[in-house]
Amino acid sequence: MVSVRQRIVYHRKMSALTHFDYVIIGAGSAGSVLANRLSASGRHSVLVLEAGGTDCRPSVQIPIGYGRTYYDERVNWKYLSEPVQQLNGRTSYWPRGRVLGGSSSINAMVYVRGHTQDFDQWGAAAPGWAWKDLEPLYRRMENWHGEPDERRGRSGPLSVTDITSQAHPLCSTFLDAAAERQLPMTDDYNAGSMEGATLYQITTDRGWRASAAKAYLRPAMRRSNVVVQMHALVQRLLLHGQRVTGVRYLHQGVVKLAMARADVILCAGAVNSPQVLQLSGLGPAAVLSDAGVPVVHDLPAVGEHLSDHLGADLVCRTRVPSLNQALGPWHGKLRAVLQFLLAGKGPLSLSLNQAGGFIRSSPRSAGPDLQLYFSPVSYTRAPPGTRPLISPDPFPGFLLGYNPCKPTSTGTVHITHADAAIPPRIQPNYLDTEHDRQLMLAGMRLIRSLVDTRAMRSVIEAEILPGPATQSNEQMIEFIRNTAWTVFHPCCTCRMGSDPRMSVVDNCLRVHGIRGLRVADASVFPCIPTGNTNAPAMLVGERASDLILADAH
Repeated sequence: MVSVRQRIVYHRKMSALTHFDYVIIGAGSAGSVLANRLSASGRHSVLVLEAGGTDCRPSVQIPIGYGRTYYDERVNWKYLSEPVQQLNGRTSYWPRGRVLGGSSSINAMVYVRGHTQDFDQWGAAAPGWAWKDLEPLYRRMENWHGEPDERRGRSGPLSVTDITSQAHPLCSTFLDAAAERQLPMTDDYNAGSMEGATLYQITTDRGWRASAAKAYLRPAMRRSNVVVQMHALVQRLLLHGQRVTGVRYLHQGVVKLAMARADVILCAGAVNSPQVLQLSGLGPAAVLSDAGVPVVHDLPAVGEHLSDHLGADLVCRTRVPSLNQALGPWHGKLRAVLQFLLAGKGPLSLSLNQAGGFIRSSPRSAGPDLQLYFSPVSYTRAPPGTRPLISPDPFPGFLLGYNPCKPTSTGTVHITHADAAIPPRIQPNYLDTEHDRQLMLAGMRLIRSLVDTRAMRSVIEAEILPGPATQSNEQMIEFIRNTAWTVFHPCCTCRMGSDPRMSVVDNCLRVHGIRGLRVADASVFPCIPTGNTNAPAMLVGERASDLILADAH
C-alpha cells in the first residue's frame, strides 16, 4: 500500500516537473526494468506513463489468480483479433496487461530464456544481440531458487523458482510417459541443453507472483527521481521536425504533456508500441492515410511481421485426483488457501502449466521446434467476458498442449482511427504457411502418442477432446482450426534490423530516421524466440538500459 506521505511526495513531484530526462511509455516487462536501471544512479529523472492502474490486487499477486485477470478489464486490454481464415473465420482473444508490470502481472509465469540459436539469429540481424552478448544479462536478472549453477544468476532482482518439490503427482506421470516415448529429458532447460521434457520454472517469490513491477518498478518508485503516472493513455508522440521531444497523454479526462530531454522510450508491447508510432504519423503511409493520420515519416515495417505462438491441446478425464479437486469444491479451496497463507505453498502458489518441454518434431529438425505444456487440471476456455478462465471441470482431468516454436506465418497490427482509445486491427494470419500447418499436425500426433503410453493409460479414464473419433490428418487439422488458441506471445511488430524498409529500430533500439525515440519491448524481437516471451522481454529492458546509459555517459 502507498502511504499518505508517499502520495504527497508523488503529487509534489508531478506538479513540479513536466520535463524529464527519460519518458517511458508502458510500465510492463521492459518498461519496469528501464525505470529501475535508468534511475539507479540518481543522475537521471524518469517519468513512466502507464495506461492501467495498480498491481495491488490479490488476483495479480497470487499466482493462480491469473485465471481471474484473464478477462478483468481493470488490468487487461482484452483485445480481439480479426477473423482468421485458417481458423475457420474465428477471432482470437488476446489478453494483454494494462497494469503496473504489464503482461508479467497477468501471465502464467513460466520462465524461459530461449534457445541460443534464437539469439544468434537476433545477432545476425542486429549486432550486439547474439547469445554471447545477452547471456550475462540473464544472469544479472535472475535470483535463481534452485540447484546452484554458475550459469544461473543468484543475486538479481527477478526471483525464479524451481517447482520440483511442489509439482502435482500427475506431472511425474507425464515425465514417465515422455521417457517411455524415449524423448530427451532436461533438469534445467535454462542452463545447458534446452531440449527435453521437464518441469517448468516460474517467476514467483516465496509463493507470490514475481512480476517485473515487483522486481524492478516498485524499488524504483521509492526514488525521488522517478515518477509513475497511472491511468495515462498516450495519444501521440510530440515531434519537432524529425526529433521526438515528448508525449501527449490523457489523464482523468485532461490532456497533458510530458517533455523528454534525452529520449522517449516506447515500451508498450507488441500491440500498443506500433499503435503509438502509427498514431504519431510514424508507420506505413497507406495505413496512416486510411486512418486519417498525417504521415510524418513513412516507416513501412511498423506493425508488420507480427509473430505469435499458436497452441492446441487435448483434454483427458483421469481415474486419479487432479488439481480440479483442489481448486473446485469448497473444502479443496479452503485447504489450498490455508496452504498458501501459512506456508506460501500449494496450488495457489504455482502456475497451471507445471510441466512440458521442448521437443524436436523430427530427427531432421535443427533444434526443438515444439513446446509442450502439461497442466494437471482441466477446464473449458469460456468466451470473453462470460466467466473466469479457470473454472475446473467437475471431474478429475488434465490438459496436454503444444505449440510450434518458430512459426513462419506473420500478421499485422494496424490502427484504423486517429483516436488512441480505439483498438488497432490485429490480424495474426495463423496457419498461413504449410510449414505451420504440418508442425501443428506433428504436435497433435506427438501428444497423442504420449497419451497412448503405459504410464498415461494407467491414469486416464477417457480422452474427452479431441476424442477417439478424431484420427485422420484431415480430422485433426479441422479440430485444430476449430479450437487452436494464442499462447499469448505476440512480438516482432517493431523489429530490429539495419534496413529501414524491413525493420523499425536499429541495434541500439533507435527508430530509423527519428531522433530522441527508442522502442524496447517484445515488439523489437527480430524473430520469435523458442519458448515463452516474458523473460526475453525483460532482457530487452536490461540491454536497452545499457545502451541508453552508454549514450548518456
